[in-house]
Amino acid sequence: MTSRNEFNLRKTIIITGGSDGIGAAAARKLVARGHRVVIVGRSLHKTKDLAAELDIPFHIADFAELAQVQQLASTLLESYPEINVLANNAGGIMGPRVITVDEHEKTFQVNHLAPFLLTRLLMPALIAGGATVIQTASVAARIFGRLDLDDLQNAADFAPQKAYGNAKLANILFTQELQHRFGTHGVTAVAFHPGIVASNFASDTTHFMRRVYHGPLKRLFTVTTEKGADQLIWLAEGTSNDSFLPGAYYETRRIATKVNPQMHNPRIASQLWAKSELLLKGF
Repeated sequence: MTSRNEFNLRKTIIITGGSDGIGAAAARKLVARGHRVVIVGRSLHKTKDLAAELDIPFHIADFAELAQVQQLASTLLESYPEINVLANNAGGIMGPRVITVDEHEKTFQVNHLAPFLLTRLLMPALIAGGATVIQTASVAARIFGRLDLDDLQNAADFAPQKAYGNAKLANILFTQELQHRFGTHGVTAVAFHPGIVASNFASDTTHFMRRVYHGPLKRLFTVTTEKGADQLIWLAEGTSNDSFLPGAYYETRRIATKVNPQMHNPRIASQLWAKSELLLKGF
């Protein structure tokens, strides 16, 4: 049961992917409710315009380049020694297999490695703020995800939906392991599926999901950005063990019951963390 007072607390909230879609919708609502919101976006134009509209700080970072993520973390730590919410919301499905300047498959890097790195680098401020770390995951983790710990870069049998499903599954496994490792330090982790949202998501891919999100039948399958942002806002304003269960994955404000079976194996989550650390050696 959610207490009335918990929603009256002003929080410092960082939202990546905050210039568009559910990130922007959540930013608007959270600012209106009196929170201190900081948005991070890839597009200077979109991010700057929304920040001006809401009169809030903004930062630009492309998660396809880990040096930018590292610089973002450094800048945020200087400005915000205590962070109450980190919403790792940036991500998306890509087209053909692309290798980034960091020599990682782009879908895996943008959706998993970059937020993993950002979270790790921001940990002092997250611990100081007793933060909730929110991962925007997806039902694609169950439908398409089959994580191979020996092929995290999707070198074998690459397909956009497979790479995306694996990355979203990695988000959920990261949530579980983050809770396991840092829950005793006051950090809470939680993940959610926002629904099929009518936004710019999938606009950069030639995959069939582009037709679902942007085709003539999209109204039959999609929800508004405001509806998609509902759980992000709920989790950001909520309190663990009162509003939601730490380490859990939610769909429509309920713990998901139909999930990828790999989510039930804590050893996979632990191994993914260790392999992610190795891939990020030097940052």
